[in-house]
Amino acid sequence: MLLILLAVAGALYGAYRHGVSVTDSQWQAKWSEQVSAQSQAVATTTAEYRTEEQRRQKAANQVANDARQEQTAALTDAAVADAAGGRLRIEAGKLAATAGCVPGDTGATERGKAATRAAMVLSDLLGRADARAGELAKAYDGARIAGKACEAASYTLTR
Repeated sequence: MLLILLAVAGALYGAYRHGVSVTDSQWQAKWSEQVSAQSQAVATTTAEYRTEEQRRQKAANQVANDARQEQTAALTDAAVADAAGGRLRIEAGKLAATAGCVPGDTGATERGKAATRAAMVLSDLLGRADARAGELAKAYDGARIAGKACEAASYTLTR
């Protein structure tokens, strides 16, 4: 009887171990399937993020290149304007120097000297105003270009 009881207990234990083994293998298969699905999802998501990062970097580089080109054009325009302003100041100086040339009348000569001084002051004022306007234009152009570049970069990141 003890032998039969041991045989039945052994058979039950064997059946139990077989059930545990089958359950473990089923769970292992499900676990492996889940790990595989997660790995695939991570790879897909990583590829999507890399593609998006590259698109954004390319857009940011394009914005920077456009801003540099616009800055170069603005500096070229400023140099041309400075040259034109320089020519204008030279001509104003020449005009101021000739403002007092009145031959003959001594009273007119005195008035001419006063007119020459006034013309020289106005010429100097014109030169200073033109130089300051050039400085302000350069600062404005730089700020405008930087603002547009910032706006464009922000737009490329949000779309």
